[in-house]
Amino acid sequence: MKKILVTRRLLKSNEERISKIWEAKLNSNDEIYPQNKLIELSKGCDGILCSITDKIDEKTINQLSDSIKIISNFAVGIGNIDTKAARENNIVVTNTPDVLTNATAEIAMLLILGAARRASEAIKWVKNKNWKWSVDFLMGKQLYESRLGILGMGRIGGAVAKRAKAFGMKIHYHNRSKLKSSLEEGAIYHNNIKSLFSVSDILSINCPATKETKNIINKETLDFFPAGAIITNSARGEMIDDEALVQALINKKIYAIGLDVYNGEPNIYPGYLNQKNVFILPHLGSATKKTRTAMANLAIDNIVEFFDKGNCTNRVN
Repeated sequence: MKKILVTRRLLKSNEERISKIWEAKLNSNDEIYPQNKLIELSKGCDGILCSITDKIDEKTINQLSDSIKIISNFAVGIGNIDTKAARENNIVVTNTPDVLTNATAEIAMLLILGAARRASEAIKWVKNKNWKWSVDFLMGKQLYESRLGILGMGRIGGAVAKRAKAFGMKIHYHNRSKLKSSLEEGAIYHNNIKSLFSVSDILSINCPATKETKNIINKETLDFFPAGAIITNSARGEMIDDEALVQALINKKIYAIGLDVYNGEPNIYPGYLNQKNVFILPHLGSATKKTRTAMANLAIDNIVEFFDKGNCTNRVN
């Protein structure tokens, strides 16, 4: 029987399923394994079902035993795994696309609404029980007829666009390549980020984390935005130069921001916590029971397919 190391706790139904298929080494305490412990626990295993919180870099991969043939990532993003090093060690890496698209798109819209309508400030006023109505009390920005820039028009970006259109927003996007007109559904393509950012009343970051997109929001690119723009991020924290974005908030170049992801999670750049026009969530993008169950099942399916066929549809390396 194959042995699979599961690095983080899964929902009960998923753990029961994987334990019926293989000899599964489960993480009942849900601790984040340091790399040396992950290496030790994986000895004698045939595969690893890991989480986005596991940093499986080149050094870690090079120390894995030769028995490891697959790393199935419980996430659509793969920035936590050195896929090149895995390939060089004959280890297949897979992810879980599609199943978290709708849940993450919903969070992206929540970030847009929360930032635009000053939700964090409003909640504090209600809790303090000392608010009173006035004609200019907590006035925010309206989504209707505003321009939404989508950075990364893939599955999630496309799902965000459909939801934003229902709010009457005008959709602009930048992608590695222009979509077919039938897929654009009226969205306007920009072939560079300066062009996109310059028309974005609100920006939704939905692109993958790559060398090219790291710190794509920085001191220079923030100057491209119209004054009073809103920036939201439901993709990966590495996209943003935190210090530069906080300074843009202080200078009122940027009106508000909405974040579900951060550099160095679960730590949050402290500057965000001191600004009232910041709407923040603790990485809830895929956090519904339906989605998390489907993600884990797909991560398991990827391992099943690999051992049955020697390859996998959701292979990323």
